[in-house]
Amino acid sequence: MAFTLEKIKSRYGALAALGLPIVVGQIGNVVLGFADTLMVGHHSMEELAAASFVNTMFTLVVLFATGFSYGLTPVAGSLFGRGMKGDIGAAVKNSLAANMLLSAALVAVTVVFCLNIHRFGQPDELLPLMRPYLWVNIASLPFLCCFNTFKQFFDGITDTKTPMFVIIGGNLLNIFGNWVLIYGELGAPELGLFGAGLSTALSRAVMAAACVVLFFRHRRYREFRAGFAAASASRGGMRRLASLGLPVALQMGMETAAFSLSAIFVGWIGTTALAAHQVVITVSQLLYMVSSGMAAAVAVRVSYFAGQKDYRAVRRTSTYGLQLILTIAATLSLPVFLLKDTISWWFTDSAEVCVLVSQTVIPLIAYQLGDAVQYTFANSLRGIEHVRPMIWIAFFAYFVVSLPLGWMLGIHMGYGLVGIWSAFPVCLSTAGVLYFLCFRRALGRLEAGR
Repeated sequence: MAFTLEKIKSRYGALAALGLPIVVGQIGNVVLGFADTLMVGHHSMEELAAASFVNTMFTLVVLFATGFSYGLTPVAGSLFGRGMKGDIGAAVKNSLAANMLLSAALVAVTVVFCLNIHRFGQPDELLPLMRPYLWVNIASLPFLCCFNTFKQFFDGITDTKTPMFVIIGGNLLNIFGNWVLIYGELGAPELGLFGAGLSTALSRAVMAAACVVLFFRHRRYREFRAGFAAASASRGGMRRLASLGLPVALQMGMETAAFSLSAIFVGWIGTTALAAHQVVITVSQLLYMVSSGMAAAVAVRVSYFAGQKDYRAVRRTSTYGLQLILTIAATLSLPVFLLKDTISWWFTDSAEVCVLVSQTVIPLIAYQLGDAVQYTFANSLRGIEHVRPMIWIAFFAYFVVSLPLGWMLGIHMGYGLVGIWSAFPVCLSTAGVLYFLCFRRALGRLEAGR
C-alpha cells in the first residue's frame, strides 16, 4: 500500500498541487455565472431565459479573450524553467498591451451584436431584459482582459494560488452584489437581471485591480517588475504572443460557438427549452472548468519541461495528466447523474424545465470523457507551442460535425433539446482524438531534433 501511494504521489502529485488552485479558480469563474443563474432564476423564469441566451453568447467572447491570453503561459513557463525572470516581466508587458487591444476589438464586435440582437429569432418579450444585461457585460470586457493577463503570468510561474484567492474574493463580492441589486436589499433598487450584470462587472473590475496591485507592490514579484519596467511593448513581442494565443482563442472560441450557436437552435424551440438549456449549461461549465483547470496545469508543466528540452518528461506529463483528468471527470459525473431529477429545482420552480433538464443530463455526462481527452492534448500542444493545427481541428470538430449534427437531431428530426445536446459528445471525442494524434507527431519531431 505504501508503495502504491508513493507511486500515485510521484505520478500525479505535482500536477494535482499545481492544478488544484487553477481548478478552484476556474470553478470560481463558473460561480460568477452560477450565482447569476441561481439568483435570477428565483426572481423570474423570463429573466432566467433571457440570461440563458445572453450568457451563452457572451461566453463565446469571454472564452475567446481567455484563450488569447493563454499565449503568455507557455512563454512564461519556458522562461521560468530557464530562470529568466526579467524576460518574463517583458513578456507580461507585451501580453498586457496585446490583451488591451483585443478588448477594444471585442467591445466593438459585441456592441454590433447587441444592436442587432433582435435579428436572432429570440422571443420578443425577452429582448427588453437581454439588452441592458448585455450592455453592462460589454463594459466589463477591458477589466476581464486585464485580469486574464496577470492570471496567466501567475500560472506560468507556478504561483497558481494567488489568482485563486483573487477569484474567490471576486466571487464573494459578486454574490453579495447579486443579493443587493437583484432583490433590492439594503435600500438599493430592485434591478433583477440588470442588477446581476452590474454585480458581475463590478467583481471583474475589482479582480483586475487586485492583480495589478499585487504585481506592482508585492516583493515576491520584484524581479519580474524590473523586467516589466525596463521593457517596451514591441510589435515583435506582441506578434509572438498573438501567434500563440490566437490559435488557442480560435480553438476555444469555435468550441464555445458550438454551444453558443446551439442556443439559437434552442431559442427556436421556446422559452422553456432556453431555461432548461441554461440550467444544463451551468452544470456543464462546472464540469468543464474542473477538466480545463487541471489541463491548464498540464500546459504549465509541459512548457516548463519543454523549456529545459526534457521531452521524456513532457510525454510523461501529458500521459499522467490524461489519466488524472479522466478519473476526475468520471467521478464528478456520478453525482450529476444521481441528482438529474432535482438539479433544476435549484434554479427554477418550473416542472417543465425539470423534465427537460433530467433528460438532457444523459448526453451531458456522455461527453465528459471526450472533453477530458481533448483538453489534455490541447493544453499539451499549447505547452510545446505547437498550436496552429488546433485551428483546423477545432473547425472540423465543432462546425463540420457538431452544429450540423445538433440541427439535424434537435430541429430536423424533432428530438429537441436532448437532440441538440447529443451532438456534443461526438464532436468533443473527435477533437480529442485529433489533438492526441497531432501532439504525438509534434513531440516526435522535437525528440528527433527537427
